[in-house]
Amino acid sequence: MTLLEIRHADDNRPDWVKRAYETIYRGPGIRLLDSFYLWLLDVLDPQPGRRLLDISCGEGVLVHQARARGLDAYGLDLAEAAVERAHRQGETARGKGGFVVAAGEHLPHPDASFDYVTNIGSLEHFADVAAGVREMARVLRPDGTALVLVPNLFSLLNNIYEAWRKGHAVDDGQPLQRYAARRDWEQMLSANGLAVMQTLKYEREWPRSRADLGAYLRRPKALVRLMLTPFVPLNLASCFVFRCRRADEGRADA
Repeated sequence: MTLLEIRHADDNRPDWVKRAYETIYRGPGIRLLDSFYLWLLDVLDPQPGRRLLDISCGEGVLVHQARARGLDAYGLDLAEAAVERAHRQGETARGKGGFVVAAGEHLPHPDASFDYVTNIGSLEHFADVAAGVREMARVLRPDGTALVLVPNLFSLLNNIYEAWRKGHAVDDGQPLQRYAARRDWEQMLSANGLAVMQTLKYEREWPRSRADLGAYLRRPKALVRLMLTPFVPLNLASCFVFRCRRADEGRADA
């Protein structure tokens, strides 16, 4: 597959990616609107009482929202600072769960131990993307569902627009960033154990609270992107959301 890689390597130490994320989460962190995570859970449509693992969970927003829906939800992140933030978000009254510090390429969980596995905007930052996919497939139960969000190399409102204006790709400032086209991402997933059942596009999520609506009103460009979302073709979306099953459970849909 074809990947565009942007790398910010400030040293040769093997844990340089972890060090970078520790710095990020000791500072402003990485968190999107609550409406984003609620939309993802709607796409996943999980059943209460089942087990969910959010890989590279960051501040744990998706995990806490999943627990509020009655799931036993667990989070994992490379950065200790992120996991500390996730713990500080507080406990919910429903569901079990917890957070651990670990790399997505080496999950500390048994085979086939989760009904749902999510990896939201993080796989493209892994040191070893293929290993990350294989680990997702390994811990997913035979009838389980994985949800993966990754960025598009040919995003109309991101990379294409940025190339037109400035002549380069979008750099989000994270230590490692990869972009690929839709079929390239699908090939990466299928070659490492996940079969794509459905592909959705992502630009911006509709606000579900007054606070999130206020965030859009304070950012006119984001509001414009939200209005343009219905008109962006799938192959030119900013990100792809893949609903997957284990590849050994059947052939992917065309």
